[in-house]
Amino acid sequence: MFFPASVLLVIAAQWGWPLAERPQPVRPFTPPPERWLSGHRGVDLPAETGQAVLAAGDGVVTVARKVAGRGVVTVTHANGLRTTYLPVDAGVTEGQRVRTGEALGTVSGPDGHCPKTCLHWGLLSGNLYLDPLHLVGLGQVRLLPTREG
Repeated sequence: MFFPASVLLVIAAQWGWPLAERPQPVRPFTPPPERWLSGHRGVDLPAETGQAVLAAGDGVVTVARKVAGRGVVTVTHANGLRTTYLPVDAGVTEGQRVRTGEALGTVSGPDGHCPKTCLHWGLLSGNLYLDPLHLVGLGQVRLLPTREG
């Protein structure tokens, strides 16, 4: 699978944390060895019920609804990346433009994903999950082969 270097070389200055204070992740991004296997496709950040969830970057809200019983917000960014946030009581609507640091809603509370209340923050490029900590200058580097052709 070819993965463009431009996606890996994200400028951290244009992105921000999805919570007001820089949290210490309680569960890291651990991608599965194969797409169909289980893994942890994002990071869990400690949060409080009712805490504001912020857009990590400028974009358009493409999901703001319950999915499988949990509130989910997805923001699609101009560079094709998508950030996901859950569980969230959305304060935005689908199609709404948001800016980095703008409130998307609030953490809805414990949902069984974490032992305590947390925000699950994800990052996708197409169907490939990436470590969202890359957006803020942290995270695991994931090297993938290039396709010759």
